[in-house]
Amino acid sequence: MSQLQDNFGRRFHYLRMSVTDVCNFKCTYCLPDGYRPDGKPKFLELNEIENLVGAFSEVGTKKIRITGGEPTLRKDFSDIIRIVADNDNIDTIATTTNGYRLEKHAQEWFDAGLRRINVSVDSLDPRMFYQITGENKFDQVMRGIDAALEAGFERVKINAVLLKDLNDKDLPRFLHWIKNTPIDLRFIELMETGLGRDYFQAHHLAGADIKSRLYAEGWQMDRAAADDGPAQNFSHHDYKGRIGLIMPYEKNFCASCNRLRVSAKGKLHLCLFTESGLDLRDLLQHHEQRAELVERLHGQLAQKKETHFLHDGITGVTKHLASIGG
Repeated sequence: MSQLQDNFGRRFHYLRMSVTDVCNFKCTYCLPDGYRPDGKPKFLELNEIENLVGAFSEVGTKKIRITGGEPTLRKDFSDIIRIVADNDNIDTIATTTNGYRLEKHAQEWFDAGLRRINVSVDSLDPRMFYQITGENKFDQVMRGIDAALEAGFERVKINAVLLKDLNDKDLPRFLHWIKNTPIDLRFIELMETGLGRDYFQAHHLAGADIKSRLYAEGWQMDRAAADDGPAQNFSHHDYKGRIGLIMPYEKNFCASCNRLRVSAKGKLHLCLFTESGLDLRDLLQHHEQRAELVERLHGQLAQKKETHFLHDGITGVTKHLASIGG
């Protein structure tokens, strides 16, 4: 079958595949009260993940990001990486992590086939890091980033959610860090979720404000690559690192959407916000179900909306980003 495409001409070659919604951090913008399981969770098993990856590879998926929760909390995380790496149709294997286990396992994961890694570091001030994440693990995470650079990952990115009156004063410190460090620093504009309206109103900071500041300091926007996500990337001739801005409230943010999401329990999400998801798990048990699974994927793309409606204050059913994988 042909590549997945919706009614607005957008093609989808990027899958964000969650493997757990468990997280050991308590980030104020995501899980301020920590992870609270709803009964005994039963996340996708290895054979189901293999069948899922196989089906998506048949409909044009070239990039898979393994997400969570905190995906590296799974004891079989390296096995999951190998499943994706063994599929010849997948060109890019990435993950997003809080860096908790990175120092000890960066080389192991690289050897398994992982090539790109995003580490969430919301502040370079250890005290503010603790205030936002609820965990006093700043030094451990920073050592993990060094381990990832030493392991040879082709791209190491740092994710920081912009928060007014919290980490918004950290920009000079972040810029100083990437002056001589070859990493991509991504500032993510805070998004409103079902559990966070008051928090959003108190701490939302428009990414456009940071964008204006970058231009004023000589940064230039890069041309987007074919497999880029929604980030607008910027370079500066005096810096080894780059900056990316993810601004979901900017006009036409959804026009270049190229990603789909599957939750840790096997639900397809066409958008992070707009719907409750379609169960795929009944078709993940056997390889012989592949054709039916592919047909279901194509059928669902007709339901994808043109935009996420965040501008209208509509957050959908997403209570927190850990439930789908961000």
